[in-house]
Amino acid sequence: MPNMASLSIIDHLRLLRTPNIGPITYSFLIARYGTAAEAIKAIPKLSKRQGRNLRISPPSEAEKIIEQADKAGATILIKGHDPYPDALNRFDDAPIALFAKGHISLCNKPSIGIVGARNASINAVNLTASWAQQLGEAGFIITSGIARGIDRAAHIGALPTGTIGISGCGIDIIYPTENTDLYEKIAEQGLILTEMVPGTKPSPHAFPARNRIIASLTRAIIVSEAAQKSGSLITAREMADRGGEVMAIPGAPYDDRAAGCNQLIKEGAHLIQSVTDILEIMQSPIKEALPLHPTIHNQDLSHLDDKIVRDMTDEIMKNVTFTPVDIDELTRRCHVSAQLIQVALLELELSGLVIRLSGNRVCKHLEIK
Repeated sequence: MPNMASLSIIDHLRLLRTPNIGPITYSFLIARYGTAAEAIKAIPKLSKRQGRNLRISPPSEAEKIIEQADKAGATILIKGHDPYPDALNRFDDAPIALFAKGHISLCNKPSIGIVGARNASINAVNLTASWAQQLGEAGFIITSGIARGIDRAAHIGALPTGTIGISGCGIDIIYPTENTDLYEKIAEQGLILTEMVPGTKPSPHAFPARNRIIASLTRAIIVSEAAQKSGSLITAREMADRGGEVMAIPGAPYDDRAAGCNQLIKEGAHLIQSVTDILEIMQSPIKEALPLHPTIHNQDLSHLDDKIVRDMTDEIMKNVTFTPVDIDELTRRCHVSAQLIQVALLELELSGLVIRLSGNRVCKHLEIK
């Protein structure tokens, strides 16, 4: 990886703040053009080819982010460059940038995520703190979301041995406020990470994004207590999609706070009743996590001819509608390589003509008439 000293953080932050560019689009841009600076040069031409004029975030906005991060005592980590976490680099939907406070080296140690209910029972809170402490003493870093209830208990139990808190808001904002004491201890003894730029306030859409970071950074997820519809189940399913282990503590059938855990066990999650159960599962060979979009990962897309890509964008627009279609199916329908489809989709995304959806799907942008 290039050294951060030779890296222009400003260029990467400009991409981060440019409309229509998310983590996956960013991955394609870097694979296609090699550097953030070259991608910025290419974007106006790409968007204009589809009759659009994408406004690239100005350097001043990136400079403000850097200033805010410095004021908060945070380090900016850029995807693909040291010291960005190796575990996240495996995935093409990993954040373009992370803001970190604390001991960044914890990211590269074996980690287990613990998540669960905010309104957790006393028994679940006590059990979680105890297990987090024992797992920490066994050599695992405990990762959670700095929320109330189970998250807080997990962090407290693991503080002496190392814990990572993934925040759903800016690095300079503490949420919930009653976790201020915990947040400060984690920043001092462990690590706080967030992909949200400084000043970003908590919002519902930010928490599923935070959950994918927990699932990407850890080797396994333990769900201590969770209702049938909860963010904890989103995290568990993200972990399953990424090739990790999902574990759940069973609960009484009449307790709504255990319904999510019981459902996960029905779906194939490991039923755990002790730390010994967890350690036995963690002794199994580590699964090789595949990137969510293997056509991007570690591939050079710079050789694809612009005219061929431009012709393919026309073909794609004939085959996509407002109903999501699987990109693999689109590739078969157009009778071309997956690489060519992905690069053509990149151009259409930047122009705002199509949008990517979860599950490797794409559709026309709803604003198109």
